[in-house]
Amino acid sequence: MTQLLNGIAPLSHLGVIRVAGEDATKFLQGQLTQDFALLDMQHARLAAFLSAKGRMQASFIGFKRSDTEVLLICSQDLLAPTLKRLSMFVLRAKAKLSNASADFALYGLAGDTINSIAGSAYPAWSKADFDQNTLVHLYPAAGQPRALWIAPQGSAAPQGPLLDASVWLWSEVQSGVATLTAPLVDAFVPQMLNYESIGGVNFKKGCYPGQEVVARSQFRGTLKRRTYLAHADNGFAVGSEVFAANDPEQPCGTVVQVAPSPEGSGVDALVSLQIAATEHALSVVPAGAADGIALQLLPLPYPLLDDI
Repeated sequence: MTQLLNGIAPLSHLGVIRVAGEDATKFLQGQLTQDFALLDMQHARLAAFLSAKGRMQASFIGFKRSDTEVLLICSQDLLAPTLKRLSMFVLRAKAKLSNASADFALYGLAGDTINSIAGSAYPAWSKADFDQNTLVHLYPAAGQPRALWIAPQGSAAPQGPLLDASVWLWSEVQSGVATLTAPLVDAFVPQMLNYESIGGVNFKKGCYPGQEVVARSQFRGTLKRRTYLAHADNGFAVGSEVFAANDPEQPCGTVVQVAPSPEGSGVDALVSLQIAATEHALSVVPAGAADGIALQLLPLPYPLLDDI
């Protein structure tokens, strides 16, 4: 697996929102789950944009290119509606939001390729700039370091062996860090995707839409769902329902992300489940299917906040 997860993959499934202006940081501070006011040039942030009810509308990897420019990397299928909604809240702030996807090339880097560029792997959400290029270190997968490379469109791609995009998508699942996509809008509070445990929520920052719901879920013991890593012999779609053997009538979870195993043995997935349901046998029932596909839970590659 180490040999498989090594190289460079162009990432067409991600897009870029640019937030520019002297109030760029201040604006994002009031809209997202992470603290952008304290963001320096050596780090990135995992963050979510929520509804007033605390439900995720989009997720981002955000970082500064300068004191007046922040880039937000998100799923391409959510970029347009997210840009439109975020722009509604700019009001008098000196900040301009735009779709900058055509201005940048995005690559996923894994394994020894990172060492050849950065010298070594660094903790997740560390950031380094190389002229106009940016390297953001991500959570590892299958024991291999991973990073995101953002470069101006037309510049030379980083050097290294080509990594198939499908293997990169599998590494995203294996990392345990979910990226929100269109089928999942309005389905989760951030903790249901473990965002409080992987650097996606700051509980000490000021107000943002949905903050009260997020805080209540965290501090009043009301959180009943978590995201788990799982394996199955057959495939299914994001948004498919998960059922527990002790209650085959009511779904206990949702498929968040799924990718074929690069070794050809079924699929791996991230599934958001009721914590109580993990004590029982689980199955995924794809839309329109009569029977379920057995689901095997695997260890998460990081500790949950409750366990730290």
